[in-house]
Amino acid sequence: MAEGERKTALEMVQAAGTDRHCVTFVLHEEDHTLGNSLRYMIMKNPEVEFCGYTTTHPSESKINLRIQTRGALPAVEPFQRGLTELMNVCQHVLDKFEASIKEYKDQKASRNEATF
Repeated sequence: MAEGERKTALEMVQAAGTDRHCVTFVLHEEDHTLGNSLRYMIMKNPEVEFCGYTTTHPSESKINLRIQTRGALPAVEPFQRGLTELMNVCQHVLDKFEASIKEYKDQKASRNEATF
């Protein structure tokens, strides 16, 4: 790779003779944190027959995520939906966390004011 060239974060790999219902996505610079969470979100879709991931090697930070769907649904659709749902869950957790921190700080400030 040439200097200044950016590595692709995502690749889509299909074996010869397969259709768009069975695809492996290679996610670079990712590990079990995203792999397991994304696999869980994708498997909630009833149109997904199989979803699993592997890490290529402990010294490499990339995962192979394989999706196989039933019927006419292309594998890229549950992949995109899973990413969107996972982002929504993460945003919800972040919002709750930040609200709890604010509530804690407000309670602490009101207790300090009450002592003076």
